[in-house]
Amino acid sequence: MNKSTIALLVCLFFVSLSAHAQSRSNPVKAEALFYLLDAPESFDRFRENVEQIDIVCPQTFLVSKEGVLTGTVNQRILQLAKAHGVKVMPLIVNKGFDGKLLHDIVSNPIARKRSIEMMLTYASQLGLDGWQFDLEGLHIADRENFTQYFRETAEALHGAGLQLSAALVHATDKVGGIGPYQQFLYENWRAGYDLKALAEVGDFLSIMTYDQHTRRTTPGPVAGIKWVERVVQHLLNAGVPPEKLSMGIPSYSVHWFADYNEERGGFSNGRSLGYDGVQHLLGKYDLTPTWHELAGCNYALWENDGVFEYLFIEDEKSLQLKLELMKKYALRGYSVWVLGREAPGFWEVASRF
Repeated sequence: MNKSTIALLVCLFFVSLSAHAQSRSNPVKAEALFYLLDAPESFDRFRENVEQIDIVCPQTFLVSKEGVLTGTVNQRILQLAKAHGVKVMPLIVNKGFDGKLLHDIVSNPIARKRSIEMMLTYASQLGLDGWQFDLEGLHIADRENFTQYFRETAEALHGAGLQLSAALVHATDKVGGIGPYQQFLYENWRAGYDLKALAEVGDFLSIMTYDQHTRRTTPGPVAGIKWVERVVQHLLNAGVPPEKLSMGIPSYSVHWFADYNEERGGFSNGRSLGYDGVQHLLGKYDLTPTWHELAGCNYALWENDGVFEYLFIEDEKSLQLKLELMKKYALRGYSVWVLGREAPGFWEVASRF
């Protein structure tokens, strides 16, 4: 081996060491996806923080029984996204998350084909980067039809250089659960998604690790940290590669209170709040939030005219725990519902990941 060869090898060795050190000091940033509503506060947060956003998903398109897509994307969003290298992937929604409507779409090959053709047309007209399915209320009996629809869409979009993703309802197991409520969720909201198959044909999946507690449940956190981890583990065990899994992050909090209407009578209700709404309630009732260790978030409990009310708060502290969990499992990134409701410290915490 001559001197020039040795010198070249030594040089390559040190270049390799330098590259390795640089990769360790500058780890890959998580992919940051944000959902956006057609509302001023949502657009304002997008404009103010566009440098921290990789993908924006406007919730502006509906699909009909016949597979007809209707909607558009605000030109200001398209212009901002293009100027800052942000991908635009609108959501496609079955209105009201109507299960019957969704069945009619996925079980009809003609409707599926029509909707795919319209996705391609809209993408060309608006300069989109792809689409994300937000098709909820999927019954277990439509599992194969939904997978086929997703497969057909992926083939068409990939052929046109576009991406396809899906926002999926959370699940923690592949069985029906402990009782009627869990069975209802499993059959009507969870089991219709073939997680492994969808991950194989799509570019990535956004899992809705939020709405742990809803109007159908007792009061509780939006996304308790132990529950979030169970959902993530379930998807990974089901065969979804971590590099194709985007973990859902709620930016909103929920206020639980006693409600009434003539149809239902008295019932426990929950309403989502942005952080301004949280501060309003804390001030109105002179409350100091307390950390809830099991939930991994701050909360408040107070009495209002003899009835307890609850406020489960998503803020920068609960966000930190969730993003650490994302990092623990080396996930692709995170998907935030929704721009415009986040706490003031949200963006500083997100910038660390």
